[in-house]
Amino acid sequence: MSVSTTNIYGKIFISDEAISKVAAHAALDCYGIVELVSKGVKDSFNGFGKKKRKLSGTGVTTRGDKITIDISVIIKFGVSLSAVAETLKLSVKYNVEKFTGMVVDTVNVNIVGVKL
Repeated sequence: MSVSTTNIYGKIFISDEAISKVAAHAALDCYGIVELVSKGVKDSFNGFGKKKRKLSGTGVTTRGDKITIDISVIIKFGVSLSAVAETLKLSVKYNVEKFTGMVVDTVNVNIVGVKL
């Protein structure tokens, strides 16, 4: 699916994959995030060894002009999980809203693991 908006110049369609990449890059820029990972074990093995795997930890669902984002991450050991998760939510929400001009309804953070 994709989200769309209309302005005086015409219609703009933004794919879920484009939104997912913006969310992934915003997540990787957050302090304490080591990497993005697929939520399921099967997905992790399917992406093993592929360069695209780095951005595979995001999922985007769009309904109308509302966007829901799911992010699965591995966090650095020793940082506050709640602080990193909250910063991650705010950063992803801000960057995706700035990029799309749409409203991000929810950002769900799944902490899959901790890395030393």
